[in-house]
Amino acid sequence: MISTIAKSAAMPMVPVRAISIATRANSSNLLTAFARARSNSGALSANFTRNLGGNSNGYSSTLNFFQREQLPTNTVIRFVPQQTAWVVERMGKFHRILQPGLTFLIPILDKITYVQSLKESAIEIPSQNAITSDNVSLELDGILYIKVIDPYKASYGVEDFKFAISQLAQTTMRSEIGSMTLDAVLKERQLLNNNINHVINDAARDNWGVECLRYEIRDIHPPQNVLDAMHRQVSAERSKRAEILESEGQRQSKINISEGEKQSIILASEANKEEQINQAAGEAQSILLKSEATAKGLKLIAQAIKETPGGAEAVNLQVAQEYIKQFGNLAKETNTVIIPQNLGDLGGMITSGLSLYENLNKAKKNV
Repeated sequence: MISTIAKSAAMPMVPVRAISIATRANSSNLLTAFARARSNSGALSANFTRNLGGNSNGYSSTLNFFQREQLPTNTVIRFVPQQTAWVVERMGKFHRILQPGLTFLIPILDKITYVQSLKESAIEIPSQNAITSDNVSLELDGILYIKVIDPYKASYGVEDFKFAISQLAQTTMRSEIGSMTLDAVLKERQLLNNNINHVINDAARDNWGVECLRYEIRDIHPPQNVLDAMHRQVSAERSKRAEILESEGQRQSKINISEGEKQSIILASEANKEEQINQAAGEAQSILLKSEATAKGLKLIAQAIKETPGGAEAVNLQVAQEYIKQFGNLAKETNTVIIPQNLGDLGGMITSGLSLYENLNKAKKNV
């Protein structure tokens, strides 16, 4: 300060008006140059952000050359947005992490060096080639969903955590696919996603303060010859399945027909059985009724013979007459001729008939 005053005292005196005009000209030139530089810097920043697929509004999600220009400045009083963490350094050394809301900073000493978003973000994993355990080359890409859980480690643990975690996801994907066959990769995609997510979290959560929420394989592109073979395999499987279903249908149809015939025979036998049972029951009932009727008729005849005077003698006479009559009819009904021993003794035959009549009467009297 003393040397500056001395130099000022040694300088020649200049009119005040001349100094004022020169100062205005220099100030105007400086403002114009600053405006042009700021405009060029803004255009370059917007183009770079657009090329990266980001948004020119707000803060960039990755550390790059232009992010340093977009960091919040120390204006003593600052309002930290929700779901955002500001890393503050004091005299070049980490001091604290500002939470959302109102905060106060010390001018010159405090500087906001990193801005970390605490919201979930998606990282597109570019397409890459990987070889399965059965030597099939696949082209895969995916989407990685991450979230900052420790802003300090995300700022100081790695230069660019998004780039690092993207590279880790690619190498992990190649390693996991190399231990699986093509069929396993196509069938167990969810298992593959979980394994990659687990490996990334083991490395990123504790070291970089970033958590991988999930990893999704977006597209799998096998070689064209493998696709053709898969199509042929699918066609063969479908043809095989159709033939099996057709044979199963024919087999089931024959089984159903056989079962129907079996049931028909069983039902017919059951019906025949019931018919025979019903016929036997009917015949038994008929015989019973006939027996009861015969017994009742004989009872009535016996009662009539008993109650009628001379009835017994009349019955015996009737029996003897029928005996002689039936004996005479034997030669008419059959070819066999029965000749009594005493054919020449006709009186003897009559005597035999009469003796039969007398024996019947004696038996009746004894009873």
